[in-house]
Amino acid sequence: MKLLIINGPNLNMLGIREPDIYGRQTYQDLVNYVNQICADKGIVCEVFQSNHEGDIVDKIQAAYGNTDGIVINPAAYTHTSVAILDALKAVSIPAVEVHLSDVNERECFRHISYAGMACEKTYAGFGFSGYKMAIEYLENRGKM
Repeated sequence: MKLLIINGPNLNMLGIREPDIYGRQTYQDLVNYVNQICADKGIVCEVFQSNHEGDIVDKIQAAYGNTDGIVINPAAYTHTSVAILDALKAVSIPAVEVHLSDVNERECFRHISYAGMACEKTYAGFGFSGYKMAIEYLENRGKM
């Protein structure tokens, strides 16, 4: 199984940006965590982060035909990007949305998720564990 893990804008600032919301662990800690989970399960994964919407769209499109699942934390683009929604719909790769914080407990504008409209599941508010939950969901889905 091959997974693409996509992280959107400002996730590269984990540990610095609003630590009371996002915690004190760094982005590298997140990458190491995801890589270890996948390695333990024998899953090949690529972890990608960009602050640029078009780069995320390009990465989703490039996954077509060679990726079994996508775990995506679109970050701020969650609430604004129809382009990411359309890319996810275009490739029809099973996708799971992840958010470190519980977006439904935050500002009202964060309650709308365009990307989530193309995802089978959403895990929000579980911190790094949400990524593990998403990976396990896709792993189990692949066994069906």
